[in-house]
Amino acid sequence: MKIPLYAALFSLLFSSCKFSGFYDEANRKFSDQYFKTAIAHIEMYNIRHGHYPAVLDSLEFIGDWNQFIFESVAYEKLDTGYRLDVVIGLQEVNPEEIKYPAEFWKGLGIKKSNVLK
Repeated sequence: MKIPLYAALFSLLFSSCKFSGFYDEANRKFSDQYFKTAIAHIEMYNIRHGHYPAVLDSLEFIGDWNQFIFESVAYEKLDTGYRLDVVIGLQEVNPEEIKYPAEFWKGLGIKKSNVLK
């Protein structure tokens, strides 16, 4: 799995020092942000085209700061909706650490996810 350069540097800086609690929290926050950004782009694609993209590379108008979604989530188009898994934040992610309330999933096309409870 390819880790973004900034994530590797951040990991090197904080993983072995007294800020490891800070690092764990940052990893969860980056994972959360990547997941939500991917959802936003996937759902926008669906609104514009009437169907979910076959692959993430089909997404349009991805800003420079949002390129990280291509490395941080795993996407699969399903017959009815899609599967989206969190893969990496600053390092590999434990999906059990990422939780969303039931209302979060309402209206989304996500049918399967490693964070879906």
